[in-house]
Amino acid sequence: MSFIHNYTTMRIISYNVNGIRAALRKGFLEWLQTDPADIICLQETKAEKINIDCLPINELGYHDYWFSAKKKGYSGVAVFTKIKPDHVVYGTGHQVSDDEGRVIQLDFGDIRLINAYFPSGTSGDVRQAFKYMWLDEFFAYLNELKKQHPKLIICGDYNIAHKEIDIHDPKGNKKSSGFLPEERAWMDRFVAAGYNDSFRAVYPEAAHRYSWWSQRFPSVRVNNKGWRIDYITVTDPLKSSIADADIFPDVKHSDHCPIYLKLK
Repeated sequence: MSFIHNYTTMRIISYNVNGIRAALRKGFLEWLQTDPADIICLQETKAEKINIDCLPINELGYHDYWFSAKKKGYSGVAVFTKIKPDHVVYGTGHQVSDDEGRVIQLDFGDIRLINAYFPSGTSGDVRQAFKYMWLDEFFAYLNELKKQHPKLIICGDYNIAHKEIDIHDPKGNKKSSGFLPEERAWMDRFVAAGYNDSFRAVYPEAAHRYSWWSQRFPSVRVNNKGWRIDYITVTDPLKSSIADADIFPDVKHSDHCPIYLKLK
């Protein structure tokens, strides 16, 4: 039988656009016209649906769902999908996270897709402490959710480079937020609990494959001095369905690039 609504495969992209309006000015819509995936999960939209002309997106066959932060021009997630979801959940019930528009969830048949924008700790100790709290809350939330929805896909900007292979300068960044021992240990626990890094499932040893480059120095992206901090993870019941995974560094509407998963 077909997978979901006559789909035998599901192509998913996760992409931190660092402002959807800025991305649209840089050719995001033209890229969308190339049909890069069935489902496009965006993070850091920095906009509300009313700020965007969604008609050209809808004309390409995408339904659009938005969960924006209460603070203007900050955070926010959205999903553009050609497969109509059976159900949409906005947030996780954790108020601070929901006020920042960090998580949106969509059900496709027996699959629950979660699009998440994990907090960054780069602005200082207060946000780093919030990041640790958020990580623990989210992990507990997923573990509980998994009992009802065993087939989970969690895509987004995790703001953590997991292993030394995932960062261009592991030694120089060992005290940088996003590569701190505690953050990496959280990723160890997360993966060990049955959340499989789809890119590593396909490319276990691939080096110099990054999804984010600092904008402070323009040469950083040219020289590929990046971090892999964007992930699409799947729970164990979906692991055998991973057909392909990739990272698209040549797509440039943001300081991140899209990452890709194909499920069969």
